[in-house]
Amino acid sequence: MALFKRRTAGKPGEWYYCLKHGTVEEGPQCRAADRFGPYETREEAAHAMETARERNEEWREDPRWNDEDGDKGSGDKKT
Repeated sequence: MALFKRRTAGKPGEWYYCLKHGTVEEGPQCRAADRFGPYETREEAAHAMETARERNEEWREDPRWNDEDGDKGSGDKKT
């Protein structure tokens, strides 16, 4: 059993948005559960929360996931 966990080494040019600190970081500095990314540019990482909101809205409006009829669109219907 390892006494110390090895952190993932950051790569120059990979950008992340840290949810815990609300900051953009180059290379992973915070733990994976606390960040979005990687993004190709600092600008993309800076807009991570906006991108997530847009994707969530698209998902909510997607008729394949509309559960009004009880089908959530998973394709795993049990008969």
